Amino acid sequence: MGGPSARGAAIPTVVLMALLLAGCGPQAGPPATSGSPGSTATSATAAPTMAETASGSPSATASAPASAAWTSFTTADGQLIFDLPAAWSVRDPAGELPEGGGAFAEVTNQAGKPLATLRTNMATGSTCMERFPYQVLESQDLPALTQNGTAPRYIFETRGNNATPGPADTPAAAYGIQTSPLPTGDSACAIFHFFTWPPTAAMFGAFYSPENNVTPGAESLPYLEQAKKYAQTDEYRDIKRMITSLRPAG
Repeated sequence: MGGPSARGAAIPTVVLMALLLAGCGPQAGPPATSGSPGSTATSATAAPTMAETASGSPSATASAPASAAWTSFTTADGQLIFDLPAAWSVRDPAGELPEGGGAFAEVTNQAGKPLATLRTNMATGSTCMERFPYQVLESQDLPALTQNGTAPRYIFETRGNNATPGPADTPAAAYGIQTSPLPTGDSACAIFHFFTWPPTAAMFGAFYSPENNVTPGAESLPYLEQAKKYAQTDEYRDIKRMITSLRPAG
């Protein structure tokens, strides 16, 4: 994920598409309905899975209890599968995909808030012209998605701090999967979460949005502090478990 900056920070060629597809930017999307053209909304009814992520997940704090029942979802193209809480829903509007096809799946919670979007067959590119202070809140390698000998990683990271804002007009915290190396040094380019997946690239994640990623007790905090507090909630733990469960189907 990356975003344009009024100061010319980073200019990814797919940023507008990424922001629209992510569904988790500052504007909350409406709950998907089974009657919408070319789309389906699925609620979990299958048997729970027992897949667990690696240790190091944030501890639970004031939030709804972590989900106990889980199910699995396979993309319409049959290429990828991931686990998700049984109470969440997936919208997979195959008929609405741009020319070129690929997989698309938007995950929403019980309240209909979009929490993550999976999209494949994306053209990506970015030019880094400005760097910002950053913080990596979590990082985990995902060997199941290895391509050409390189494993992508799950990451939750921020840009900017109290002294130096992040990129203009772009949320400065996001979670997702990326193939590019972790940032080094004191600063990093704008957030750009894409990972290598045939035939081109894919995304699975979202920008942190206080409207969608509800963080109890954080309403009065600055945006970045809300994002860090969200990383301690049970809903976030479920999001991380879901995204890190992504794997080839079959």
